[in-house]
Amino acid sequence: MNYLLFILLSFLSCKTETPTQFSEVALADTFTTLDGNSIVFKDIIEAHKGQTILIDVWASWCRDCIEGMPKVKTLQRKYKDVAFVFLSLDKTENAWKKGIKKYDVQGEHFFMQSGWDGAFGKFLDLDWIPRYLVIDKQGNIKLFKAVKANDKRIKQNLINN
Repeated sequence: MNYLLFILLSFLSCKTETPTQFSEVALADTFTTLDGNSIVFKDIIEAHKGQTILIDVWASWCRDCIEGMPKVKTLQRKYKDVAFVFLSLDKTENAWKKGIKKYDVQGEHFFMQSGWDGAFGKFLDLDWIPRYLVIDKQGNIKLFKAVKANDKRIKQNLINN
């Protein structure tokens, strides 16, 4: 009986492989720019081809996101050649823009039109924010999931790019 329980628990705890590329559906998801235009995620990534990207999925109402911002700002000061892309899950575009100002968030900003349940959110299997990803200079996902800005894997992946 214990043997069967062990097998069952092992099977249930197995993770699927961590993606190293964005899915076509995620790349086609639409975001809003600060000036109100629409842009697909693929174009956001391609704008930084040859550059390391740190993606921060956040919202101005998210306490953990706001508490992580000073650590993100420290990363920005240390890794000046990294592109910092902020994807907002705020409830409204107005709240998103107010949050950027209120917390003085520097970087590129996009509003996730499709929200948690859209193509991009589903690709990430979003269950918590903030959510940090690191994309290397070749466009590969080097770090798929970090939920703390001081996660040592963020720095490791920024250094190794």
